[in-house]
Amino acid sequence: MKILRRHWMIAILTVLAVAAFAVFQLKGNDNRQYFTAKVDRGDISQVVEATGTINAVTTVQVGSQVSGTVSRLYADFNSGVKRGQVIAQIDPSLFEGSLLQARADLANARASVATAKANFQKALALQVQTTGDYERAKALTAQRVMSMQQLDLAKANYDSAVAGASAADAQVKQAEAQVQQREAAVSVAQTNLDYTTIRAPIDGTVIARNVDVGQTVAASLQAPTLFTIAQDLTKMQVYASTDESDVGAIKPNQRVTFKVDAYPKESFSGLVSQVRMNATTVQNVVTYNTIIDFDNPEMKLFPGMTAYITIPVTSA
Repeated sequence: MKILRRHWMIAILTVLAVAAFAVFQLKGNDNRQYFTAKVDRGDISQVVEATGTINAVTTVQVGSQVSGTVSRLYADFNSGVKRGQVIAQIDPSLFEGSLLQARADLANARASVATAKANFQKALALQVQTTGDYERAKALTAQRVMSMQQLDLAKANYDSAVAGASAADAQVKQAEAQVQQREAAVSVAQTNLDYTTIRAPIDGTVIARNVDVGQTVAASLQAPTLFTIAQDLTKMQVYASTDESDVGAIKPNQRVTFKVDAYPKESFSGLVSQVRMNATTVQNVVTYNTIIDFDNPEMKLFPGMTAYITIPVTSA
């Protein structure tokens, strides 16, 4: 019994020694560091971050309603233009020929009206003459001076003259209708000729030119875009894609800050104008366009730049 007790004591002492050594080793490898800071007060803000694209407030695509070859260009990239200013010219030769042909057809139609009216007056004169002959024939037949055959002949001449006058009147109306048709053709030809001169629809800056001199534009299916004009680059917008979970916290007139890669050290500001309800879904992620208005007086920011937007929604 004494020997067994001694063995138990040795085993217990050995376990205690190992435990003490392990604790000592772990305590020696404790590299934890503690830092202290002064208690302070400050603001805590909740923000919505998004990425968007800078766009002009109004962008107009200038196209051509007629087909032809571009003969001249009067505007280029970054050109400032005024409303009504000529910015391109399509070769007008074919359209000038069509206009001359339409005017010749109109003159011919007007001459036909004059001829038809003259024939109508002639038919009316014949009708007056045959009317008199018929009336006299009826009187003479009643007095038994003229035979019934002569009366029938006078009646036939009278009816023929009346029909001839009606036909001449119809020809006059037909000729006048032809004149109206030819006038419409002249108007269309003139309009097509006017469309060969491309004018700026608004005051602005040309941000894209899609044609060169000598290039043929085809407007048979849809109007080709020749230029893209931004109306006013001093007032622009950011189209930011915001997640559906964030749009509930975004309100109009909220102050927004954003940065662009072109000026990484500068921050720009604007105001939220609206959150558009048209949703965009990409891989089950729903986003909405948030429109941010901002001033660009120095025209440092260009359309198409990527903006990194920060929208503060809550602060404490």
